[in-house]
Amino acid sequence: MDTISLLCSAEECSVSEEFVERVSAQLSSGALGWSRRQLHMMWMTPLFFISCVYEACCDLSFLCHASEEIRGEIFFVLYKFSALQFTEQDVDGAEILSSLSPKLLSLSLEALAKTQRDEVRLNCIALLTTLTQQGLLANSRTSPVSSMSLDEVDDDPMLTAETVTVRPCLDILFAEAIKGPLLSTDSEVQIKALDLIFHYVSQESVPSKQIEVLVEENVADYIFEILRLSECKDHVINPCLRVLDLFSLAELSFRKKLVIGFPSVIQVLHYVGEVPCHPFQVQTLKLVSSCISDFPEIASSSQVQEISLVLKMMLERYYSQEMGLFPDAFAIICSVFVSLMKTPSFAETPDVFKSLQDSLRHAVLVCLSLPEKDSTQISHAVYLLNKVYAYCTSPTSINNTGCIELRQCVIDVCVSHLLPWFLSDVNEVNEEAILGIMESFHFILLQNSDVQAMEFAEILVSADWFSFAFGCLGNFSSDKMKQRVYQMLSSLVDVLHRQKLGSHIRDALFCLPSDPQDLLFLLGQDSSNNQELASCQFAALVIFHTGWIHNDRLADDKLVFASLEQYILVNRTSLISDSPAVLQLVNLYSLCRSLQNKRYQISYSLEAERIVFHLLNEYDWDLGSCDIHLESLKWLFQQESISKGLTYQIQKISRNNLIGKEVHNVYGDGRQRSLTYWFAKMISEGDNYAATLLVNLLTHLAENGDKESDVISILNIMTTVVSKFPTASNHLSMNGIGNAIHRLVCSFRNSSMGTSFPTLLVLIFNILASVQPGVLKNDESWNAVFIKLLHYLSLRDTAITQPDHEGMMVIGILCLVLYHSSHGALLDSSRIIMVNSYLVSAINNVVDVACSRGPALTQSQDETEIWEALAFTLPLCFSSLRSLQIVLAGAVDWQTFCGPSSNLETLPVVCIHCHNLCRLMHFGTPQIKLMASYCLLELFTGLSQQIDIRKEQLRCSSSYLKAMKAVLCGLVFYDDIRVATNSALCLSMIIGWEDMEGRTEMLKTCSWYRFITEEMSVSLAMPCSASNTFVNHHKPAVYVTVAMLRLKNKPVWLRSVFDESCISSMIQNLNVTNISSEIVILFRELIQAQLLNSDQVTKLNLVFLASRKQMQRNGTLDETVEEQMQRTVSSIHDHGEVCSYLVDMMLSSSFGHTSGSEATCIQKKKQVLAEMEQFSELLSTRRDYVTDSRPCKVYTRQRKRIHAK
Repeated sequence: MDTISLLCSAEECSVSEEFVERVSAQLSSGALGWSRRQLHMMWMTPLFFISCVYEACCDLSFLCHASEEIRGEIFFVLYKFSALQFTEQDVDGAEILSSLSPKLLSLSLEALAKTQRDEVRLNCIALLTTLTQQGLLANSRTSPVSSMSLDEVDDDPMLTAETVTVRPCLDILFAEAIKGPLLSTDSEVQIKALDLIFHYVSQESVPSKQIEVLVEENVADYIFEILRLSECKDHVINPCLRVLDLFSLAELSFRKKLVIGFPSVIQVLHYVGEVPCHPFQVQTLKLVSSCISDFPEIASSSQVQEISLVLKMMLERYYSQEMGLFPDAFAIICSVFVSLMKTPSFAETPDVFKSLQDSLRHAVLVCLSLPEKDSTQISHAVYLLNKVYAYCTSPTSINNTGCIELRQCVIDVCVSHLLPWFLSDVNEVNEEAILGIMESFHFILLQNSDVQAMEFAEILVSADWFSFAFGCLGNFSSDKMKQRVYQMLSSLVDVLHRQKLGSHIRDALFCLPSDPQDLLFLLGQDSSNNQELASCQFAALVIFHTGWIHNDRLADDKLVFASLEQYILVNRTSLISDSPAVLQLVNLYSLCRSLQNKRYQISYSLEAERIVFHLLNEYDWDLGSCDIHLESLKWLFQQESISKGLTYQIQKISRNNLIGKEVHNVYGDGRQRSLTYWFAKMISEGDNYAATLLVNLLTHLAENGDKESDVISILNIMTTVVSKFPTASNHLSMNGIGNAIHRLVCSFRNSSMGTSFPTLLVLIFNILASVQPGVLKNDESWNAVFIKLLHYLSLRDTAITQPDHEGMMVIGILCLVLYHSSHGALLDSSRIIMVNSYLVSAINNVVDVACSRGPALTQSQDETEIWEALAFTLPLCFSSLRSLQIVLAGAVDWQTFCGPSSNLETLPVVCIHCHNLCRLMHFGTPQIKLMASYCLLELFTGLSQQIDIRKEQLRCSSSYLKAMKAVLCGLVFYDDIRVATNSALCLSMIIGWEDMEGRTEMLKTCSWYRFITEEMSVSLAMPCSASNTFVNHHKPAVYVTVAMLRLKNKPVWLRSVFDESCISSMIQNLNVTNISSEIVILFRELIQAQLLNSDQVTKLNLVFLASRKQMQRNGTLDETVEEQMQRTVSSIHDHGEVCSYLVDMMLSSSFGHTSGSEATCIQKKKQVLAEMEQFSELLSTRRDYVTDSRPCKVYTRQRKRIHAK
């Protein structure tokens, strides 16, 4: 072969031509059997071999007749030559291969289709790939025979009729040929085949129709099968995805094939989603998106959930920077979620809602956290946000639980992340992204019937959205931005005000300027003959009005006020002729005036003020029909000149309040409040005419005998005012509410008190329950009112024994009158009440009936009349006892109450005797026991003060005292600590009285006293029982024990009870939390009784010192936290609330309040500190009360006696 090559290469030698003719003949015959040595001829210089082949080019059928082995070798040589031509452009003989390409391509494709050997497939694919890269395949497709001249056809022997027929079907031949390699078990063959397909269809000259031919010939199905069996190996799936991405250009044909391969694509998506920045990340997502968007029904519930989880994971890892995402991939992910929501299976998959929530949040957060703001990604995230909210608010999904949570997620993302970022970084975002974000916010606002839309609107205005929106107009002055800003502002106004005021902004949208200063200029113009200008002015008023009531100032206060005055002066005619802008104008004007008074003083137009006041006094307007700023409301009620208009507004407020139509339209303290609330607040503050106008209105209605409904509405609004702000009763009283009520009561006839009487009683009760006594001291108008109420009771014989709603409320009012008399107010009224013969007789009857039941009293709960009578009679008795020494000082002998009921030597007053109170305490229900115990304690307190002052002895018999002590001893450990405390205090007073008179012999033998003392000492000495609650439970026993320790002749058994081990254990259990004033008093009395040794006193003093430091350190904190709330009654039918209030009044004003369990935390700590101070003084002055550490003689003797026994 080398020799032949040399001979053929010689110049002017005919050997070359002869050799070529012989080789060509042999190749063309097809009958040659090729040996291994003959095959070596194939490996000669490729150019020389091709020249030989060229001689046989008239008929290359030898490729068909040759064996597959030879055919493969021929393709390999052709591949080598074509590759050489591809790498070296100036290769001799290149034109030969180009001329052979059409026929060679056809034969190569036919051979590729027929062969079953992977070696031949590889060589054939290699040749075809190289030819394709050189563009020969495209040239063969794009150069049909018709485009050649006849001379070219005659000159080229390869252009036969058969060739002309086959050429249009080259794409089909290619499709058929490539299927075999795609089915090969050799992955290398598959990959090479996929590369060939890619080069074949990726040429610019290949039309989409040719791609459709491949798709229609089911090539895509083979590729999807390769994906299914690929086990997600990169070297397999990458070429598959590359080809499928090109196939997607043939949209109509490829869609159907993609549906079949969709499960395989999802399988690949799992793998691609886990690889950071996978090179075919975008292609995979595009396939998923294309299939779901084109065929929503194809995705099953499991597939929807599977895809959503993968996409959620990708976004989550992208946000946490665990993996990267190409910008196009992020956009497609957002698009896939939108497509998923359109699938029927989405709503049937509950878990997918949670995945979408997390994905939405991560999609937005990742855009906001990028170092460089990518407006494109932000736009895609916002697009997803809009679509999600639209899906959740659609009629078919709005009540779905998952959609409700998803809708809340959208709001949270906007409020917590998107809005703060948008407000702070708006200058770094382009106009398109700004418009997209505003569109998202606007879309939420358009759901104005939704509570979440209202909340979102309030968040926007709290962030000064009006100023921000006009700032965007300053940065981007395009018409698109202007329309978006004003449309969103109009929707914001609609949501906030609910009066559809935003329509005025939309109507004037194209005429409104972009600068707030220009809005002020328009506002100051005369619009009487220009409807378009009037529309712009109304829109400007709405914008400024809405911004200002939410504390969002769009312009300087002075400039706004000057424009308003100019508007009022030049448009006075249109204003007086009922302009719809009056309410917005009044709110802005009054707000500017109020700001003047607070911040600075500027001149204002008296004429403009006169016009505004004239409008408010003479024309029908409704304060509750438009939102108003709090400062505006206060300024209006500070203007005496508009009393007429304000009185009319008060009537409207009261009527709305009566029918329960609360109007929440007042802004200014950071949150929206009702008009009634702020009206009540203004009355409580007192720096305005609200209270005066309200009281005058009631007086006017009472004098003129107006409709009962109007009177009831005013009484009801007064009750509401006092209920919301109890201090308002002080201002109502100072403005003559007593006189107004007196006039109203005088208008009632005795036979009929009128339908407003129940409402009036509730108002009187609430006023007396909350007013300060000092306000009532000089108000004599109340006397006639209370006389009228007493007269009302006397006309109804059963008003107390069988009380109805009005009767019980009247008794409650009388209790409050007596309560105020104990503080020096309403003394004349109290005196009349206390000595009223009807009350004294009726109360005695009720008590006699109740006490006559005896043990059966506890079974009488079904008889509500007697219990209701007692529940209101006992507080009246208590209040009478409290005020007795002030109202009737010295006129009543307290000892009269400690004896038989018939023994009345003094003026009869409203009171219950001691033995009857003890019966009620013994036989009554828990509530009756409680009220009776407070009455008895109050009675004993007054009796004790009389005995101390007059230095007299107790006149009741020993048997009378013994009976009372029996009842009281049994209640010392009662479950209700308040009853137990009151009983112990009463018992302590009796012990003190007996000690003064030397009646203590029975104490030495009475087992009750020793039992109480031992129970208390043992309980306090037990370590497990030293909690604060347990110590409080034994406070009543402490009172009795202290009384025993204070006796002149102490029982001997006290030393055996308080032995050394008991006292040491009690001291050891003390700490800061369980030390009370009673405990300090107990140990002080133990020291004075010489029952503590020096070591015990030292330990006790250290404990008290540490406790005192701790309480002093925490004292200021407690004082700021604790605040006692005042209670009011809302209805005359609410007996329980009235009774509960009276009981609380008894607790707060009783002697037991400061000594027992009802003391507040601050009071308790002050008592403890005071008692500790006395304890320290005792130690410093009375060291002789402290014994040494040895047991005393008495204790020793007692122990010997015990051992002797």
